Amino acid sequence: MTRSNGLYFVIGALVVIVIGLGAYIIHEERKPEGVELRIGEHGISVEEK
Repeated sequence: MTRSNGLYFVIGALVVIVIGLGAYIIHEERKPEGVELRIGEHGISVEEK
């Protein structure tokens, strides 16, 4: 019984990792492209993406 519980844990952890990486990749791909303008303590910065 202990081996099967460990196997289920490993499979579950791998599923969670795959879902997390998929969500991260989708989030990164949906970032808007163009120019980013930031105003902060150090002044204005413009970054082209």
